[in-house]
Amino acid sequence: MTAYIQGHNVNLTFRPPNRAPVRALQGFDIAVNEGEFLSIVGPSGCGKSTFLSILLGLLKPDSGEIDLHGKSIDGPGTDRAMVFQEFGLLPWRSVVQNVELGLQLKGVPATPRRQTAQHFIEMVGLKGFEGHYPHELSGGMKQRVGLARALATDPDVLLMDEPFAALDAQTRDLMQVELLRIWQAARKTVLFVTHQIDEAIYLSDRVLVMTKRPGRAKKIFQIDLPRPRNYEMRVTPEFNDLKLDIWNALKDEIMV
Repeated sequence: MTAYIQGHNVNLTFRPPNRAPVRALQGFDIAVNEGEFLSIVGPSGCGKSTFLSILLGLLKPDSGEIDLHGKSIDGPGTDRAMVFQEFGLLPWRSVVQNVELGLQLKGVPATPRRQTAQHFIEMVGLKGFEGHYPHELSGGMKQRVGLARALATDPDVLLMDEPFAALDAQTRDLMQVELLRIWQAARKTVLFVTHQIDEAIYLSDRVLVMTKRPGRAKKIFQIDLPRPRNYEMRVTPEFNDLKLDIWNALKDEIMV
């Protein structure tokens, strides 16, 4: 069966003026199935976010191929959406107006646009906050708005670049639970970048470990833990065995 997302021998080197070139990705391969939740972990600077930018269509690799559903990615498209670490909300727009943004850019008329935004606001648990502005929201609430905004455009693929990194530990745990609930309802294909092994295991069907820069795929771990997931499974022997195995694959890439 052909993978839904297929990357083969992807190479990218940044060439900033008056500085030495930086090889971000070299021979990077990836295959993601439709509806799969795949997390990517690796050392800082290994090219995780760079790959998401390529997949989003914001960067073009020097060589190699990335296909989505059998078609080569050659630029941004409505079939992909990104949720960023920094929230990226427009401060002068209310919650519902932020969620409507992508639909507005697509030219969706006001009434169906508002109905769709309302649906996803309720899905992420923010009913009653439609008129609030970003400065009135907690970090977790802001990230919910960002997730609703991405989902509202009905992308096939949801890209998440360390979306919970700025949150406190308790809010981060809560957002992981909420993300799984939303993913199980929407069944989007998700690529999730994180530095947290626990988070990757808890959320994912598979976890991809990358090498240090230039980034390559080092090893993929199948996460055969039952769904729906619960917090208590984090203390099971099976969970901790996976954590140790992933750490052993990762540690040589971050230790000098």
